[in-house]
Amino acid sequence: MTAPTPALVELAVAHGVATEYWDWQGQHVIVSTEVVAAVLAALGVDASTPDRAAQALVDHRQARWRRTLPATLVIREGWTPWFAVHLPHGSTAEVWIELEDGGQRRDVAQQEHWVEPEWIDGMQVGEATYQVPGDLPLGYHRIHARVAGQTKIAVCSLIVTPERIEPNARQRRRSWGWVLQLYSVRSRRSWGIGDLHDLGDLAAWSAHDLGAGFVLINPLHAAETAGRMEPSPYLPASRRFGNPIYLRVEDIEEYGDLAPAERDQVRALGLQARALNEDATQLERDVAWAAKREALQLLFAVRPSVGRIAEYGAYRDREGQGLIDFATWAAIADVHGPEWSKWPEELSDPVGPEVVAFRREHAKLVDFHCWLQWQLDEQLGRVQARARSAGMALGVVHDLAVGVHPDGADAWALQRVLAAGMHVGAPPDAFNQQGQDWSQPPWRPDALAETGYAAWRDLVRAVLRHGGGLRIDHILGLFRLWWVTSPDRPTDGTYVRYDHEALLGILVLEATRADSGEGVVVIGEDLGTFEPWVRDYLTERGILGTSVLWFERDEHGQPLAPERWRELCLATVTTHDLPPTAGYLAGDHVQLRHDLGLLTRDLETEIAVDSAEREAWLKVLRDRKLLGPDDTDVERVVEALHRYVAQTPSRLLGVALADAVGERRTQNQPGTTDEYPNWRVPLGGPDGTAVLLEDLPNNARLRRLVGTLSI
Repeated sequence: MTAPTPALVELAVAHGVATEYWDWQGQHVIVSTEVVAAVLAALGVDASTPDRAAQALVDHRQARWRRTLPATLVIREGWTPWFAVHLPHGSTAEVWIELEDGGQRRDVAQQEHWVEPEWIDGMQVGEATYQVPGDLPLGYHRIHARVAGQTKIAVCSLIVTPERIEPNARQRRRSWGWVLQLYSVRSRRSWGIGDLHDLGDLAAWSAHDLGAGFVLINPLHAAETAGRMEPSPYLPASRRFGNPIYLRVEDIEEYGDLAPAERDQVRALGLQARALNEDATQLERDVAWAAKREALQLLFAVRPSVGRIAEYGAYRDREGQGLIDFATWAAIADVHGPEWSKWPEELSDPVGPEVVAFRREHAKLVDFHCWLQWQLDEQLGRVQARARSAGMALGVVHDLAVGVHPDGADAWALQRVLAAGMHVGAPPDAFNQQGQDWSQPPWRPDALAETGYAAWRDLVRAVLRHGGGLRIDHILGLFRLWWVTSPDRPTDGTYVRYDHEALLGILVLEATRADSGEGVVVIGEDLGTFEPWVRDYLTERGILGTSVLWFERDEHGQPLAPERWRELCLATVTTHDLPPTAGYLAGDHVQLRHDLGLLTRDLETEIAVDSAEREAWLKVLRDRKLLGPDDTDVERVVEALHRYVAQTPSRLLGVALADAVGERRTQNQPGTTDEYPNWRVPLGGPDGTAVLLEDLPNNARLRRLVGTLSI
């Protein structure tokens, strides 16, 4: 592999592609020419030879002159930036702004600012400079420009965002809440999988009896509903829409209108699925979904009331073409399988005539998948209402995955804004020393801007609709993402930069508007390799960070004193990519990674390093009198670690429900798929038996752990 030439470096930088970076061990890494060229190709830039790279650089420099207006401007409230209007040299233009609410602004002033014209495609092009008014309201507006003597109107998206998310009094209160994987938390009424009714019950009980302020759950994004369902909630078919496996069948209004024979069928299916609840070894998603889908199809066949028809119609109107596209993908998947890359070629184009014909011929099946999303929307709203009514300050905090499955609904419907052939991942770090390939296609930053960030804002608005907060997995990906160019080597990749001001500005705008205008809390998982200024920027925009105890170290590599932790963050002892605390204290994560061949150091070295780190934490606990000098009982150590976190000033304190019941098994081992039962571990106790929702109120271990929080 060769290092990029200076010309290729200039071209890469112009497109936000890194040609060098610093790795987790502080080593300077030069990205190979082959990797840089592959990433540029995914952005539509041909840099396969030096001559083509030189021409691509010329084309890039001229591109802005070829368009009348920029693609999108994202600004903060009160800002008055200048923007360019390109037009034939010597011409004039009429420029105005169409506001989101239908109003219009004509006071877009031209500035005295001379720019030398350029010869583009045989014509001399000039640049006029205009200024955005400083008193525009928040929202999604559009700049219009018409060159004198022409009828064509150029349009540019103008998005005005708040400076920051301003929390209200309820959101500023310090509170604690559960962190859990919903599918793993079953009740005796679950259909083999924890569902939205279970979540509502857990939230209401935790708020009223324990004083919890929130419940942070795994992403509820849509998965395949045909064939094998992808277990990982972080590799969804769609991030905008949800997974109907979380529906409680009996809570659907039409259940009461079932004919006796159909109701008996649903009850029989429920009994069959509920038999799975006592299995503490592994969740059977596909078995549970098969029973649930059959029952849901029976409910879908019930003739709804006039009011319900109207409500469903309003939901479909609100979600628009995005819902139709998602439901069409799901319907085609029912017929041809969930991997759209293996469908007949004519079905690969979402707007192609064959897809339109399929949708018409299978209208009932498409409607069924739209109806499922409506039912999810209703039950999600009900859960949040129950949580808030029971006294939760925030209620449900949802989770947003980094990306989507390469063969899923979003990858099919949003092809124009995703980079084909690339995968999102992560370079090597201390816990994943061979790097990570998450297999997800990344956003194309250029295509997002060209489309006014429509896909991003639709997504953010959807996940914020029914909750009091949102956690964003790997929020650093809104600044830069690691693009993997080889399917076999996660290390073959580089960083690609995004317009973080635009992505985070839209996030701040939608978060401010959510929850009926009261706004919601946003938490960014800002762990891993990142540039130091990133955390400062997130704080400036009112976005909370994430602090995990095992990773909090001072400048000497020692455990960070609790008083030095950040206030504006969610603090936890552990995370879903590590074992619950009991397992971590036993070094389970080291042995597991060794058994799976994921270590780059020998086992003895890894054990020694891990043991030293844990001993450092135990020493701190004893020095602070949070743990007795001779106390090695695992439950006492877990409680002491939570007391330590409770002594920090962190705004939110997350407690893993798995820690509260003594679970030891990890939910996910990064770097694996089926080598370990990732995302398939049901909630269990230290004795290996299943722990169901009804068992929690009388769980003494849980109550002792909650009693350590002192919030």
